Amino acid sequence: MFGYVIANPNSLSPEQLERYKGAYCGLCRTLKARHGSLARLTLTYDMTFLVLLLESMYEPETEGGSERCLVHPLRPHVYSRSAVTDYAADMDLALAYHNCLDDWRDERRLLSRAEAALLRAGYERVSAAYPEKCAFIEDRLVDLAGLEAGGVRDPDAAAHCFGRLLGELFVYRPEDAVWSPRLRRFGEELGEFIYIMDAVLDLESDRAHDRYNPLLDWAEGKTEEEMHSLLTILIGECAEVFELLPLVRDADIMRNILYSGVWTRYNAEMSRRKARKGEKAGEP
Repeated sequence: MFGYVIANPNSLSPEQLERYKGAYCGLCRTLKARHGSLARLTLTYDMTFLVLLLESMYEPETEGGSERCLVHPLRPHVYSRSAVTDYAADMDLALAYHNCLDDWRDERRLLSRAEAALLRAGYERVSAAYPEKCAFIEDRLVDLAGLEAGGVRDPDAAAHCFGRLLGELFVYRPEDAVWSPRLRRFGEELGEFIYIMDAVLDLESDRAHDRYNPLLDWAEGKTEEEMHSLLTILIGECAEVFELLPLVRDADIMRNILYSGVWTRYNAEMSRRKARKGEKAGEP
């Protein structure tokens, strides 16, 4: 369900792109340092956005440098990291662990079961460091699984459940009574958008294979334009909360992500569907 909160590199300046990649590489480096080389496979750009946001909010001390790695062996690349990066790496590991368990339960994928087993020790460390946060995440996943198992086709209920889960991740300093509630709300709005976006893109496949999708009833008879309009409203509500946060550093990169990058997968999928329809229309 992740992989939507990414930048549109074509709209970033070279300096912004280097900063974005530096945050990503710093997160990759931190995952290895905290949880081993395997944890690098859980890396997502979604968590890079979390790093950019929380560093802009709280301005922690950062360190950086340049290095080669297995992914970029030919030339050095810059990286940047901070205490926020440590936090994001731990949350990334927690989500990846539960995602593997979810894939195993839903599809009985042996690879996912094996990956979960390999990530378990790391998750136990994260859970020990953030017991309340991990317990909250687990509870929301249980709630979400209950909705799916019960076949509840209420998109608001399912999206709200996932939104609450993501909102918890954006609360980096719970003691911050001023900004933590606003960060939580932003995460909730973003989570609802991600959940519905994922459901929209999976709708055709889920309907064909008789799989759960909270939009099955709502989307009956709806056009692509109507579903796009729903997504536009959701990301608009998210962006409205974002603009109320006191962000300066990397604000333009984050706006690139929220106003453009989050549509990357949607636009690619719609283009593929139109191409398929065009091919079928041209068949003799």
